[in-house]
Amino acid sequence: MPHDFLITGREDAGITIVLAHGAGGAMDTTWMETISEALAGKGLRVVRFEFDYMSTRRVSGKRAPPPRTELLNQEFEAVIDELGLQGTVVIAGKSMGGRVASMIADNLRDRGKISGLLCLGYPFHPIGRPESLRTAHLEEMKTPTLICQGTRDLFGSREEVSSYKLSEMIEILWLEDGDHDFRPRKAVSGLTLAAHVATVAESVARWTAALR
Repeated sequence: MPHDFLITGREDAGITIVLAHGAGGAMDTTWMETISEALAGKGLRVVRFEFDYMSTRRVSGKRAPPPRTELLNQEFEAVIDELGLQGTVVIAGKSMGGRVASMIADNLRDRGKISGLLCLGYPFHPIGRPESLRTAHLEEMKTPTLICQGTRDLFGSREEVSSYKLSEMIEILWLEDGDHDFRPRKAVSGLTLAAHVATVAESVARWTAALR
């Protein structure tokens, strides 16, 4: 089934980020809009899409859970083929979307389809279940990867992640006092979500510029 896309940024941008949503949020949530605009402001082109289960939810109004990861993997790969992008391509996702992207990244890079992987709030483990790690494939990752993560993310804090074995191809940008949406506790830290989003955009622009 063909997908609908939301495109933010210049048509002639040399770098395109294909951005998938999280498990519960559609492609046009405020968070997705904000991060897409910030990345576009750095000269990047962002292409958002929705997995079929989320598109179906728009029509039915029923909040069905995501399907099996294998099906989401296949769908994300189909989206890349559907887009037929030129130039430097980075697959990316918010939370679950980033996890799906990470599971297909090496295969797509081996096929010459992408140059990198961007994860925005990676779900290293389910909330409250730090023993149930989702990191096995990250230990052998061959694709250049940037993970942007809040230091107090309940899906993987800085303290927790520091003990994980991860591939040398993975860089982590830590956002001080940020939660899973990068939002800091203003009263505690004096930081702001806007500042963290700007840091992410600047870091992603610099990182993608170095990809081949």
